[in-house]
Amino acid sequence: MKKRLKINGIIMVCAVILVAFFPRFFFRSYSGGAWEEAAEVLGFALIFLGQIIRVSARGYKAEHSRESQSLIQGGPYQVVRNPMYLGIFLIGLGVVLAIFKWWAVVVFIIIFIIRYLLLIYKEEKKLQEKFSDTYKKYCQKVPRIFPPLLNMVEMDASDYLPIKLNWFKKEIGSMITLLLFVLLVESWEDIVSEGFGVYLKQSVWLFLTFVLFAILVILLSRQTEKKYGSGQGNSKNKL
Repeated sequence: MKKRLKINGIIMVCAVILVAFFPRFFFRSYSGGAWEEAAEVLGFALIFLGQIIRVSARGYKAEHSRESQSLIQGGPYQVVRNPMYLGIFLIGLGVVLAIFKWWAVVVFIIIFIIRYLLLIYKEEKKLQEKFSDTYKKYCQKVPRIFPPLLNMVEMDASDYLPIKLNWFKKEIGSMITLLLFVLLVESWEDIVSEGFGVYLKQSVWLFLTFVLFAILVILLSRQTEKKYGSGQGNSKNKL
């Protein structure tokens, strides 16, 4: 875990340095086009959704892993084997769509594939050795990183995306920092190009996006509390 965090930290530092030295090369200049505004709203929506998925996956894992001795197959792990990595992908893609130039989407996807697929294969090998046939059967019915959206429509969202408000405690600092950074960059470009008044009108969509996801979190947390209560609840389990 520590090695993985160090590598991710190095990648982030290198990315920040490159962007800091060549901002005009990376950041998208605001032109006022409808596609650009849609990309910004979609970007923030993906950031919020990715954060919810990460919180759900980490919180559910913490309550049901039994010190990594059980294979988690409930909660978000019943629709995708690596929900935390899915959350990271959506957050990263959202940041790119919100503030970076279009070509950066391709670069981000390539970097994500190189970094995380290798990591996933390594983790899956360990899980296969530890849980043998149980993990093999689990892999046969649950996709690696992108969930089956059509099947999820027929399911109760709180089953595959359980949320408890206290699960946000460990994530709230990084969440606020990331959102403030993206908002600062996005708002600065808009204000310089169009003025503060125009930016405030455009920000209504971003505010509504935040409100919708806040409502989603509250509804999911209430449903989760009804099903599992404040305790650990029952479930199948994964490392």
